[in-house]
Amino acid sequence: MENIPVNSSEYIYRCLKEEILHLKLKPGQSISENELCKRFSVSRTPIRSVMQRLSGEGLMNIVPYKGSFVALLNFNDIEQIIYMRIAVESAVLRDFIPLCTPLLEEKLRYIIRKQMVLMEEKDLDMSRFYELDSQFHEVWFKTAGHNMLWELIQKSEVDYTRFRMLDIVAVQNLPAIIEEHKELFQLIHERRPEGVQPLIEKHLNGGIHRLQTRIHTELRDYFQPESGTDE
Repeated sequence: MENIPVNSSEYIYRCLKEEILHLKLKPGQSISENELCKRFSVSRTPIRSVMQRLSGEGLMNIVPYKGSFVALLNFNDIEQIIYMRIAVESAVLRDFIPLCTPLLEEKLRYIIRKQMVLMEEKDLDMSRFYELDSQFHEVWFKTAGHNMLWELIQKSEVDYTRFRMLDIVAVQNLPAIIEEHKELFQLIHERRPEGVQPLIEKHLNGGIHRLQTRIHTELRDYFQPESGTDE
């Protein structure tokens, strides 16, 4: 981790943030200060500082006299982020298509191939699969000169990042995700900007369709109760 000392607040923060975003620490899971102190061999002061930082980013809830918990997912926020990404990514992909060179096409092919190889591994690294999924999208933004937009999206996707990981981990329908990437690649290869919107909608709404009723049944405890429902 860039030679960051393992007992520093920054190292602890990055470790816990990655574990939360990648669902190694699950929504609603209790977080013990004592256990973190033992794990990282530090006092309570840096642990509390890190927990406050994660709380400020919406990744953790600190409840007085009850404890600290990984923040639950907000499905309404997730839907709004998807709505925003459909609009933004459709525009960015239309910008990217005329700029796409054979070299960039090969880069996109390579990402898809790496996902396919990864999918066949016995001990599948879900976090790595997610990273490749993000890289596929990142190519469009950076090639089209929308670096700041990409960074803003990454910073605003606390719940959506975890939702995408939940889609990958809970459903594990990785062939469907790869197939959507192949369809997007074909659209790029054939220079068909008119087909962007429906494919982007299909791809970004894929997690909702794949999880379907499980959001309200076996995965219900990962989400904040909907307004008007009993907690």
